[in-house]
Amino acid sequence: MFRGVNALSLDAKGRMAVPAKYRERLMAQCNGNLVATIDPEDCCLWLYPLPVWEEIERVLDRLPSLDQGSRRIQRLLIGHATECDLDGQGRLLLPPPLREFAKLDKQVMLIGQGKKFEIWSEAVWNEQRAAWLEQDIGDYKELSDDMKKLSL
Repeated sequence: MFRGVNALSLDAKGRMAVPAKYRERLMAQCNGNLVATIDPEDCCLWLYPLPVWEEIERVLDRLPSLDQGSRRIQRLLIGHATECDLDGQGRLLLPPPLREFAKLDKQVMLIGQGKKFEIWSEAVWNEQRAAWLEQDIGDYKELSDDMKKLSL
């Protein structure tokens, strides 16, 4: 499980150094082979260890090709999926089209999300986080039944 919020910098080539606390796990889990794709709802990237991504890709591939919603998600997720490998220094090169989509410049945030990471522009992350924190948490109409049963 990947968790935590990490402030990172992109170098001039668009590489980010993956924090050491994740590198060992990523090398063991996927030999440093990762897949980055876009988040179809938010202005960020999703980063998966290759074996996790391959499971998702198999599910996406089985969706009905004549269903417009299925085609949309296939085009966005599979179409933008790009293999990214950790280099010898634990850096990850994010391709220009993905960096452009997520508005990634110099400062980025790597957010652990269990089986994957999210990569956000620091400015966009701070703005979005503030908006989420301002939402009225007393309005439970939007929560799924499973979330309503969760005790924190």
